[in-house]
Amino acid sequence: MEQEDNRVLVIGGGTGMPVLLRGLKKQPINLSTLVTIADDGGSSGKLRSEMEIPAPGDIRNVIAALSDAEPMLLDLFQHRFPDGNGLSGHSMGNLLLAALTNMTGDFYDGIKQISHVLNVKGNIYPLSKYSMNLHAEMEDGSVVSGESKIPESNKRIKRVYLSPMPVEPLPEAIEAIKNSELIVISPGSLYTSILPNLLIPEVKEALRETKATITYVCNVMTQEGETSNYSAADHLQAIIDHVGEGIVDSIIVHNQPIESEARKLYAKENAEPVTYDLDRLKTMGIKIIEEDIIDRSQPVIRHDPEKLSHLLYYLLENRIV
Repeated sequence: MEQEDNRVLVIGGGTGMPVLLRGLKKQPINLSTLVTIADDGGSSGKLRSEMEIPAPGDIRNVIAALSDAEPMLLDLFQHRFPDGNGLSGHSMGNLLLAALTNMTGDFYDGIKQISHVLNVKGNIYPLSKYSMNLHAEMEDGSVVSGESKIPESNKRIKRVYLSPMPVEPLPEAIEAIKNSELIVISPGSLYTSILPNLLIPEVKEALRETKATITYVCNVMTQEGETSNYSAADHLQAIIDHVGEGIVDSIIVHNQPIESEARKLYAKENAEPVTYDLDRLKTMGIKIIEEDIIDRSQPVIRHDPEKLSHLLYYLLENRIV
């Protein structure tokens, strides 16, 4: 199969997406990404409010993950200025994206320019060219606004939504959804990094229309303030509740025990391994793919980019998904 036919789109944001992309960029595929821009904290939040541009932070991390630039250049791109001056907390990459947006007059053009400079593999699509806000309606009826504030409220989330509506999605992103063969919903913060990409009506419609297989790489650990006590089926149900039935075709779950030392480390953050409720998943009408997909070489629990990318490529090549 020619690489031009292996069109893979990864949807997500946060810390989980770059891990997956570092592995996938080595595979013989035509890779694209659709990245959230709802961040309102830290450097991204400051630039967003002061310059009225979409949040650049998740985009910056995806650029770094897909870049084949010299390590020194990437270190410079990811450098964060220390506290104590006017640049406190800002990332160099965020400033560059803001500068290029200002120079070109267009956020997406700025992304394309910096992607060219840093020799990025694949296409990086922001959800929109325009800034947006994320809100969460909690199960107690209260509403929390702001991506960074939602987990801090530590309430059980009923649903998330965007404003102002209607949000105008990037046309190239919609085309990428329609023309892909495999769409991967990446691991990451479920309500604040993953679901914001799936809320716009045009995105939902494109996901229904695409002939691509859509697979969800489930988180390995729960996240306090977002998915406490969530099982794999709970993660999947949240996606279904926001985008509708029959869109996700398969789920990839880690099926090996998490070592006790790692569990103790995460217990301090009130996080625990995502329970693997096979019987309930089977009732949800999707394919379940079980693999050992974590990186055991580091103390933090992360998906292994090599294992996961090889699995996804194998599933793509053999049309298993």
